Amino acid sequence: MAPAPLPPPAQEHDDAVEQPRGKSKRRRRLERAAAVALALLAIALLLDRLFPLPLPDGSGGSTVVLARDGSPLRAFPDRDGVWRYPVRVEDVSPLYVQALLTYEDRWFHRHPGVNPLALARAFGQWIVHRRLVSGGSTLTMQVARILDGTPHSMAGKLRQILRALQLEAHLSKREILTLYLERAPFGGTIEGVEAASWAYLGKPASKLSRAEAALLAVLPQAPSRLRPDRNADAAREARDKVLQRMAELGVWTPAEVHDARIESVAARTLQPPLSAALLAERLRAEHPQQRRIATTIDAGLQRALEARVGDYLARLPERTSAALLVVDNATLEARAYVGSAAFGDEQRLGHVDMVRAWRSPGSTLKPFLYGLALDDGLIDSESLLIDAPQSFGGYRPGNFDLAYNGPVGAAEALRLSLNVPAVDLLDRIGPVRFAARLAHAGLDLRLPRGAAPNLSVILGGAGARMEDLVGAYVALNRGGIGGRVRYTADDAVIERRVLSDGAAWIVRDVLEANPRPGYAPGTFDPGSRPRVAWKTGTSYGFRDAWAIGATRAYTVAVWIGRPDGTPLPGQYGAVTALPLMFQVVDSLPRSTLSATPQPPPANVTEAEVCWPLGLAFDPARPDLCHQKRKAWVLDGVIPPTLPERDATSWSAGLVRLRVDAGSGARLGAACTSAKARETEIARWPSLAYPWLSRELRRRASLPPLAPGCADDGLDASQPLRIDGLADNAAIARAPNADKPASVRLRALGAAGEVLWLVNGRLEGTTHGAQPFEYAFADTGAQTVTALTPAGAYAQLNLRVLR
Repeated sequence: MAPAPLPPPAQEHDDAVEQPRGKSKRRRRLERAAAVALALLAIALLLDRLFPLPLPDGSGGSTVVLARDGSPLRAFPDRDGVWRYPVRVEDVSPLYVQALLTYEDRWFHRHPGVNPLALARAFGQWIVHRRLVSGGSTLTMQVARILDGTPHSMAGKLRQILRALQLEAHLSKREILTLYLERAPFGGTIEGVEAASWAYLGKPASKLSRAEAALLAVLPQAPSRLRPDRNADAAREARDKVLQRMAELGVWTPAEVHDARIESVAARTLQPPLSAALLAERLRAEHPQQRRIATTIDAGLQRALEARVGDYLARLPERTSAALLVVDNATLEARAYVGSAAFGDEQRLGHVDMVRAWRSPGSTLKPFLYGLALDDGLIDSESLLIDAPQSFGGYRPGNFDLAYNGPVGAAEALRLSLNVPAVDLLDRIGPVRFAARLAHAGLDLRLPRGAAPNLSVILGGAGARMEDLVGAYVALNRGGIGGRVRYTADDAVIERRVLSDGAAWIVRDVLEANPRPGYAPGTFDPGSRPRVAWKTGTSYGFRDAWAIGATRAYTVAVWIGRPDGTPLPGQYGAVTALPLMFQVVDSLPRSTLSATPQPPPANVTEAEVCWPLGLAFDPARPDLCHQKRKAWVLDGVIPPTLPERDATSWSAGLVRLRVDAGSGARLGAACTSAKARETEIARWPSLAYPWLSRELRRRASLPPLAPGCADDGLDASQPLRIDGLADNAAIARAPNADKPASVRLRALGAAGEVLWLVNGRLEGTTHGAQPFEYAFADTGAQTVTALTPAGAYAQLNLRVLR
């Protein structure tokens, strides 16, 4: 029997080998594909490293400074002169984003940077027409072209595609859209929808209508040809094409599109915004890395006040500039900032920012001096001060009009801005301490190198800046707390105490009681205007004219002068700066409370005080009260009249005497009398007597010394007598003479300096019996006073005939 055949071994071997070979092929193909992918990835990474995206780094770019409502105050072009405003997606109207994406790239949020169908269509058109008819560009590709500047060619299109893919790999869709919103070309040197919206339409991109959104969506396709300010018909046709697309795709309703078509295409003359120019320049320098700087400025108020300042200065001498600052008291935020009269005006030095320039403040520091004197308990609101010629260690201040008022209350001295009482108070407080208190409150004073504060500080003998002055003046309506003016919402709130709450209230009440120019106290006022605590100032030589006013809501400062420091003769605070300040105050928003007085704080009370002693009225001793006044008193303190400085003069205050009951004569220490009695006499400061009425002099005079009594020293002051004319004489100029009537007088009884006043004005100084000559420019009653520094005086009443 034959054996059974065995299976063919070769077949079995081939089947066993075939299966592993198939698996190996597939593996090799996968491996080759992975290798290719890795190689492509490596090449892509290498190319990405070798040709990085030309993304803007933010340095040297354009900057826009915004008002508090988001409108641009001033824009700064980039280094290439391009106007471009930084913008975010949420800063742009959703209508514009709808129109842009619908018309330019409906699949923006779905494709990887390129749209294959659009590219295929564009390629087919290129084959047929041998040129690019439609680019098939996505929004990402347009951003790539904007950033990379690729040419309109096939090679350029390929490069644009690669860049678009690179953009999508590195940035989010939101970031790519933001780049387009900021950098799309809109004609000329305008880039970005925000800059275009302001340039062509005068509004932010957040407030675009449908018609405006459609116009700006299509404008980058042909910026030069479709510019609405040049080719309104072409722009309208392109806009309507976009509107039609929006209707066809159902994004906007036919009714909405119909209404949008009705809108005309109107564009403004292209002018970059230029408001609050010097503040914008300042903030840009302080924040060089910020492309978008939001300020606290009220755009409408800023423009209105810039126009008002320009109109106001038209009547002033040439080369005159001005500065204006309006600050919200509650927040310390600036609402208007006019650094110069006309930015860019070379004749007026319009590039010089006078809001932060160091200038003489004139008398604008006086409210803080009186407030500090109140806090120190030196004065109340009606303390007796003397406005008369005085010397303070060789420094002899005079008033602006060279006239003197004699005895005045502290409130009146502040309202009239009298110099001698202010210097007197500063001398008692100390100029170094006063300057230190102001510096602690944020109001620095600039002095010559190596100089220390002296008495001239209170009359403008130091430099100050407007913004620091305003920061201190806001304390009058903030309970005595001032602070640094804020120009952006991000600025830190820095507050400093300037005065106590009570002192600030009293000073504000005193300044508010000062009537507006042209309105006498008690003049009818319907009460619609705000109460203003105002103060003026004029520097030496008419170089600076100031007016600062504080209402319940705002503090306003005005400076007028020449930035180069040359004088403006005849221009001073009350006539030059004050009218403009009141115009500004009356134009500000106000509430019904702005015209009503604020109640005093708990530590401020009203009291009756008596001159000359300065103490509270005592019904038991009415003879000591020559004049009664109602005063605001701080912390219940009623300080006596300040003591006199000259030790040789009679002291103001209470003098206790022994007099003879029968004759009333004064009894010295060694005199005896069976009918002696004690009496008290209230004396006025020596320098006040030339201004007192005859009755007041009589009440304050000492009775004569009784016969036989030794001199008690109370009559130590040497009496004066004016020689040359009799009292109540009448004089006239010589017949047929051109010169006015004149006199030649001497003061007899004086060994030292003699001050000569005519009708309260200091007109000359002599020594001893030297003659004083004076020609009267006016006719009528005249009063000539000879006065020594110790308080001795003599008066002569004359009548000058025609």
